Amino acid sequence: MNRTTLSLIAGATALAAVTGFAAVSAPDPEAAGQRTGAAATLPVERTGLVCPRPSTSDLAETTYTSFTPVTEGADGKGTAVLRSAAQQSAPDENEDAEGEDEKDGETTEKGDKDAAKDDKADRPVLQLKEPGKPVSAEADGADAPALVGTADGRFASGWTAQQTTEVAAGTGRGLQGVACSAADTQFWFPGASTDDSRTDYIHLTNPDDSAAVVDIELYGKDGELETTVGEGITVKPRSAEPVLLSTLTAEKQTDVTVHVVVRSGRVGAAVQALDDETGGDWLPASADPSGRLVLPGIPKDAKAVRLVAFTPGDADVDLKVRLAAPSGLITPAGNETLHLKGGMTAAFDLGELTRGEAGSLVLTAPDGSVPVVAAVRVLRGEEGKQESAFIPAARPIETRATALDNTAKGTTLSVTAPEGGAEIKVTASAGTEGGTPQTKTYSIKSGTTQDIEAPVPAGLKGGYALTVETRSGGPVYASRTLASTEGGVPYFTVQPLPDDRGMVAVPDASEDLSVLQR
Repeated sequence: MNRTTLSLIAGATALAAVTGFAAVSAPDPEAAGQRTGAAATLPVERTGLVCPRPSTSDLAETTYTSFTPVTEGADGKGTAVLRSAAQQSAPDENEDAEGEDEKDGETTEKGDKDAAKDDKADRPVLQLKEPGKPVSAEADGADAPALVGTADGRFASGWTAQQTTEVAAGTGRGLQGVACSAADTQFWFPGASTDDSRTDYIHLTNPDDSAAVVDIELYGKDGELETTVGEGITVKPRSAEPVLLSTLTAEKQTDVTVHVVVRSGRVGAAVQALDDETGGDWLPASADPSGRLVLPGIPKDAKAVRLVAFTPGDADVDLKVRLAAPSGLITPAGNETLHLKGGMTAAFDLGELTRGEAGSLVLTAPDGSVPVVAAVRVLRGEEGKQESAFIPAARPIETRATALDNTAKGTTLSVTAPEGGAEIKVTASAGTEGGTPQTKTYSIKSGTTQDIEAPVPAGLKGGYALTVETRSGGPVYASRTLASTEGGVPYFTVQPLPDDRGMVAVPDASEDLSVLQR
């Protein structure tokens, strides 16, 4: 085997180890613009996503959406399929005996029904037809399943999926949205709760053919909480396991940080936070612990902003707090610095932080020496008719990111460039039921957050995708807010836009593998 083949196989293996599930194939040097002696940036050719179970409410109405942007240099063939992750229980032996007919060659009515059930369970919930055109599916009630799926070839690079659920009444009523994510082995969720007013679940979804074993650690205001059954939780192959946080500990605390550690295998994880009075939403995982965090796109009409932060380990830290507003970075009066004790969850009420303007929080530890995770809980609406959503610390958009389920009205795209000016390109895809893509370019000034007037497809029918690409400058962070009003209550949900990791640097045959970049 020649060195080129060896290099590419090893490179793909290293990428899979980092991201959990990805692959590249041997590049066409001319198509990839590869230069001798330099790494080529190529589209990822295989990737996977998991989506948690949307709701336990019979009143829930869920829309699943899947999309892949058009990527230059991607393979001409491929698939992108999402299927139900529901684990099919094995039939009882006695039931099998009853279902069998003594006569050879005959199939009983029960056998026919079971075969039809198995065939339905194996059908894709969503399958893309071509890049650049989103597809959607709907499900009602508590039976809407968790999903697992893979994309390869021309559909893999930038593949994105989203589920958006509206719950008309009851605990957690409102709009709940979450972007489907790649499976991994560790997650941090500051902003969860075990309080009596909250019903918080950690959803664990296993996309693989072998069981995963998971530990769940909880940290409150005084340190780690004593848990009873948080260790060694088994998640069966290709199944989803919701775990009610309040069943893991007897301690009732308003603000809790959840740490998910996978002992074997890998899972997707997200917290569903449901409140008796202020609705609910999904709390995605915070960006990895860091001495510098950005929480992008706090709605300009936020009535209350509550920051929850946690630093692993024993070191205390004084976090510098700044708000990236349309005019630049400012320091919130009375909240210039926030003190965190090592290993203890801290919460801070920041009030009406944005005061009618777009804003993003920028948190900095001195010299970046102490890593921190963080999220904010945001309330909109007047007392008695409020709705809540969560914004965790986000990863930057290094190259490209996509938000799904957008509508012509009620969609806000918020972009911040906290360290340096940036130019971005935003593309509105065709709609799920028709429309022509549109593209606009924007300049984001250094240290600011802008709620931009995103393009809308011409002749839009259905929902559409917004894809953000960095053209120069940065780093850039972004989030998308979906909003509507039902019965005087401002339903809304916010999703940060992390980089889709659709491209990977692959070393030239003459290079050492140590140059392979994430």
